[in-house]
Amino acid sequence: MNDSIFSGKGGALILAAALMTCAAQAAADEPKGMLESIHRHVTLTSSVTENGDLNPYAVVVAPVSAGAIQKDDVLVDNFNNLSNLQGTGTTIINYRPSTKQTTLFAKLPQKLPECPGGVGLTTAMTMLKSGWVIVGSTPSTDGTTATKGDGCLIVLDPNGKMVAAWSGPTINDPWGDMAVVDRGDTATLFISMAGFGLRSPDVIDKATGFPEVIHKATVLRLNIKIPEGKPPVLVDQTVVGDGFAQRADRDNFLLGPTGLSLGPDNTLYVTDGLDNVITAIPDAVDRTTSGGTGKLVTKDGLLSWPLAMVYTPAGHLLVCNGKDGQLVEVDPAGGKQIYSQWIDSDQAQSPPGNGDLFGIALTPDGQGFYYVEDDMNTLVRGGK
Repeated sequence: MNDSIFSGKGGALILAAALMTCAAQAAADEPKGMLESIHRHVTLTSSVTENGDLNPYAVVVAPVSAGAIQKDDVLVDNFNNLSNLQGTGTTIINYRPSTKQTTLFAKLPQKLPECPGGVGLTTAMTMLKSGWVIVGSTPSTDGTTATKGDGCLIVLDPNGKMVAAWSGPTINDPWGDMAVVDRGDTATLFISMAGFGLRSPDVIDKATGFPEVIHKATVLRLNIKIPEGKPPVLVDQTVVGDGFAQRADRDNFLLGPTGLSLGPDNTLYVTDGLDNVITAIPDAVDRTTSGGTGKLVTKDGLLSWPLAMVYTPAGHLLVCNGKDGQLVEVDPAGGKQIYSQWIDSDQAQSPPGNGDLFGIALTPDGQGFYYVEDDMNTLVRGGK
């Protein structure tokens, strides 16, 4: 019988020490977040439709199969029309990962009596478990806020047919991600409203040389019910956040709160690009008053005009930078910016990827994410 180097009491101590070292090394080698494990980025499809719509904004993964949509399909809407005028896009495409085919899901009319100002589809979009699709409109006729309307929220059936539109004094240019609590027969939606008081990009603040900055943007909570076999019905609305910075912008239409993500403790995280900050509004599902701009989570650092945002299974935030094409991972528990990854490094912009990123959504397995590249009008998947 050969003696093992781990035999006897001394050997046991050596073995224990070795195991502890391996465990410590394994812990050190474990990813600290999602971005560390993302190494492949694959272009999946173009968002440009037959009518020439382009400039993809919202990205939504279908939670169920209904009508023309299969579970895990990816819906992407366009903000611009054939002439590249912002606030005029009317189409939503459907990319099916299982077949790699892309089809037109919906094409809305430019003018819609129920929607003040018409149709210009934004990043505010979701598909409910009941199959209904809800999408925001921030319309314009000349591609700038000089001609913007108040817009609306449009309800589509799962075949892309409009069945309702919601507008009113609390709805003014639904703009950013839609955070959703979907209970099946009821749902709660959170949407940023970035149009209040916004004027033409030609109204310049003499002190800065840029269009004037105002602080009237809100986050609106909408509770809806979904009667069986019938379209969703708006039950009540509450402004849960207000005072966010916004301004008109000739290149980007407007700058305002864009990313909304809801944590499991009902904290709503909000990106405020103009102030380069992420804030948190507590008790967002139940609160009866506005939480203002919320509590500071993190500011500056790796952030560079934070836009769309998604909450990861590990409890982190993935945030698209508008100014440099980087995706930033943040641990909101301590406000720590963990790291960033350049997911759009197009050298045509300075810095690379400037102005290219917008919508983002997790893949169904939670191991990667879909995002859009506005410069190429494409849907891309980032994964291992």
